[in-house]
Amino acid sequence: MSAEPLLAVRAMAKHFAANRGLFERSGATVKAVDGVDFEIAESETLGLVGETGSGKTTAGYCVAALLRPTTGQITFMGRELPGLRGPELRRLRRQLQIVFQDPYSSLDPRLPVGRSVEEPLNAHGIDTRRGRRARVSALLDEVGFDPDLANRYPHEFSGGQRQRIAIARAIALRPKLVVCDEPVSALDVSIQAQILNLLKDLQRDLGLTYLFISHDLAVVRTMCDRVAVMRDGRIVETGAAEDVYTHPTHPYTIELLESVPLPDPRRTRERRAQRRRRGPPRIA
Repeated sequence: MSAEPLLAVRAMAKHFAANRGLFERSGATVKAVDGVDFEIAESETLGLVGETGSGKTTAGYCVAALLRPTTGQITFMGRELPGLRGPELRRLRRQLQIVFQDPYSSLDPRLPVGRSVEEPLNAHGIDTRRGRRARVSALLDEVGFDPDLANRYPHEFSGGQRQRIAIARAIALRPKLVVCDEPVSALDVSIQAQILNLLKDLQRDLGLTYLFISHDLAVVRTMCDRVAVMRDGRIVETGAAEDVYTHPTHPYTIELLESVPLPDPRRTRERRAQRRRRGPPRIA
């Protein structure tokens, strides 16, 4: 990438201690992320794709400064994220937000949804109380949610409505980068398209940059400019989305793409026959 990236990750690793029992540690470590490198340019969407357990969510949490990497560098807007503390990290967090996977657990059930959207504004001391309420109404309207419902509680809404509220909260501070951790995987297929279109519209209107984490290859192809494929904590292939989908080079990427069900049974049979002729992939 020629221009200075908004986010640059270099040799990032995150290891966790493995427990042998409920209270006893075995001394072994689990390498959830094991030395990954990627960059994201401003206003770009990078898809981080892989099966469950590949380490993609852990990588996203490290980028969002919710986890501290064991080793490696994360440079965001020219600053080293892992080295920041206190007020410095707080200031940079305004530019770095996250949308979680489960809209049913990411909102505080004890707070009206308007208060949840207002939380980041309160935390950073933005505007007066009346001004914040006006901002909340504008934010809810921006994501297609009725501002008149701001005083209701999360349990009164569907998953798609809750995810719109969560997105409104994530963009409240007008961040540069939003980490989207499987933002539509818990939603019905009919609602998924609406949320994806909303994310695209917000990116266009606000100049947002996304790290888009998903196991759904069709969703990633729709949303992303570039794709990084993860397996066992490592990135095995990176490239422009269309190139990765039409001309994959790593055997694991090929296996992932071939695992996507096809609506035409004849094409499924043809693909299985091609796989048998090729033989099993050799994955390093």
